[in-house]
Amino acid sequence: MALSNAARGEAVVTLGGVTRRLCLTLGGLARIEAALGLSDWSQLPARLARPSAGELMAVLEALVDDELGPLDAGRLDPREAAAAVAMALAAAA
Repeated sequence: MALSNAARGEAVVTLGGVTRRLCLTLGGLARIEAALGLSDWSQLPARLARPSAGELMAVLEALVDDELGPLDAGRLDPREAAAAVAMALAAAA
């Protein structure tokens, strides 16, 4: 069972039947900015208001903070992925 570290801003979610630990790190934020073509992190909330499936996956992959390997996009429910991203970003706030 994965436990989250609230002081670190972690969120534990289930994606495609697999429990994952998500955390917004500085490196992850840089990957998100690059993937979404942002010039500044302050643009993130507006850009995530209506993300494409590819953008959602890019953000989710940048938030994955465990050793379970890459996400299997074919097994993910878009609603589950969106909820996981929201939980991780809320935990980081």
